Amino acid sequence: MKKSLIVVGALLVMSSIFAISCGGGASSSASTDGPTIGVTIYRYDDNFMSFYRRNIESKIKGKANLIINDSQNNQAQQNDQVDVMLQKDAKALAINLVDPQAAQTIIDKAKAKNVPVVFFNKQPSAEAMASYDKTWYVGTTPEESGDMQGQVVVDTWQANPSWDKNGDGIIQYALLKGEPGHPDAEARTSHVTLYITNNGIKVERLEEQTAMWDTAKAKDIVDAWIQKYGDKLEYIFCNNDAMALGALQSIQALGYNKEGDTTKYIPIVGVDAIPDMINEIKKGTVVGSVLNDPIGQSQALVDITLNIAAGKEPLDGTTWTLDDVKAVRVPYVPITKNNVNVAEEAYK
Repeated sequence: MKKSLIVVGALLVMSSIFAISCGGGASSSASTDGPTIGVTIYRYDDNFMSFYRRNIESKIKGKANLIINDSQNNQAQQNDQVDVMLQKDAKALAINLVDPQAAQTIIDKAKAKNVPVVFFNKQPSAEAMASYDKTWYVGTTPEESGDMQGQVVVDTWQANPSWDKNGDGIIQYALLKGEPGHPDAEARTSHVTLYITNNGIKVERLEEQTAMWDTAKAKDIVDAWIQKYGDKLEYIFCNNDAMALGALQSIQALGYNKEGDTTKYIPIVGVDAIPDMINEIKKGTVVGSVLNDPIGQSQALVDITLNIAAGKEPLDGTTWTLDDVKAVRVPYVPITKNNVNVAEEAYK
């Protein structure tokens, strides 16, 4: 009899754990007297979004009942998560879309329940935003990150004439692109080279490939590039730091970019200025990045979401401003070894 009770008890515990951990990564914070707020993250294992998520959780703790979901890069799963959050009487939704093209579907679901929505990190189209008066966006100006990455490239290239290995005055570069169609990926890809050429430096693209923001995919791609081009490759531009770190892993395995050794070097620049990248900037193994401030963005998101969940104006009691498409834009900051402390402060 005792053995049966032990088995039943163990099964009940396991089923409880399963209920918490399943449902597409859904989890809830401890209950409070505040409103229920539903959040989705397109995938928890994205480097930058992992910091963003932790900041959301810490800043909202004690102020609302939080339902937060890992959409696991699956839009259909995210749509189902939104349905569940609305069924649980969420007073506001904060959505990091898997696919920006799916924004209208999410908006229609929320509008039918008269629930306000704040999108973040992946911006819906202006048409989708305009279709519901209770829709806002928190993010950045994507073109700005490309321009600032270009600024890092220009400044460092001019300061290091030895990087021009063939002496032709042209940057022979390769570019690791994020998700095709993602506003940030498209803007960063076009604006980095636009900024460079607008500042009087010629560029020649050797390769451009999509690594989907992923470190392992980036490493595999750069492995092939190095085999093909070797020292003909003079700079690697990356749409984010995860891919930049993958590129670094690849070239370090072949003896490039060792700490303290500049004799065999291919400059790499990323975007986000996440802690792992900050460490490499300090060591000199990568050139720089562009700070995509997870603390500032998460604070704006939480401020606005709490306000609208309480029936207040979105900017009530805040210093944020909205642009003509109802978006809060948190500025980027170019980061090199000279000002890496700025990025370090953003993660304290």
